Amino acid sequence: MSTGEVRGEAESAGGGAVFPYRLVATDLDGTLLREDGSVSGRSRAALAAVTAAGAAHIVVTGRSVPWARDVLADLGYEGIAVCGQGSQVYHAGEHRLLTSLTLDRQVARLAIEKIEAELGRPALAVSQDGVEGLVLTDERYVIGGRKADRDRARMVRDAADLWAAPINKVYLQHPTLDDDQLALAARDIVGGLTDVLMAGPGAVELIPVGLTKARGLSLAARRLGVTAQETIAFGDMPNDLPMFTWAAWGVAMANAHPDLLAVADEVTATNAEDGVAIVLEKLLADGPATGA
Repeated sequence: MSTGEVRGEAESAGGGAVFPYRLVATDLDGTLLREDGSVSGRSRAALAAVTAAGAAHIVVTGRSVPWARDVLADLGYEGIAVCGQGSQVYHAGEHRLLTSLTLDRQVARLAIEKIEAELGRPALAVSQDGVEGLVLTDERYVIGGRKADRDRARMVRDAADLWAAPINKVYLQHPTLDDDQLALAARDIVGGLTDVLMAGPGAVELIPVGLTKARGLSLAARRLGVTAQETIAFGDMPNDLPMFTWAAWGVAMANAHPDLLAVADEVTATNAEDGVAIVLEKLLADGPATGA
């Protein structure tokens, strides 16, 4: 974990509120979003105050671009977003990918074969690459969360259709293992073929080796001219661990996974209780920080 020392401060041209970081990185699900998928008025106001003070807000989400676009539009977000666990750096205002990393489909299928040989057949879904990519599921995979997300997925009868176009990740579910158990077992089984992470309820993912949210965030920050030491990050799941390691300060939600709570620099209230806004409001009130 970083030292938490803050270098640089963002200040509005009019001499208003001072904010001690130049970049605020927020996960979406379980962090900025409430359980119904909305962003509260308090969170919107806090983010607006931060940006008015000269800092940038960047979304860093496991959602691929098509599954993040409606949330970004609702926020009036027109900047750079990091999507697909860091595989996609997306310019929302221009509706185009700045960078994109895909998962080799032959490697993914080999990894799944190994998992099936050890654990039995998992339920599968894939996230296609591109700004209009689909999420395709087999007949056993269950899409949770919002109805809009469920409606956006497409079930295929022929498993071969899952591999018909480039993908950025594979989702796994298991009939008897929970998410943590499945992620741990799959990680041991696939070895170095892919990385395996637990990104949220019902979302164990196979992704390219070395891909993390931190990778995507660092690329986006470089484009914005911001360093890790000028960044505060908010998250709730194990896939946020690398982002916390990269950023100067990592804030976990009270509803976060135990693995993230164990390494966080700070724990705030839950996503339902506007935990992100609470921290941002306090930082705005306190002004510049001098260290951890």
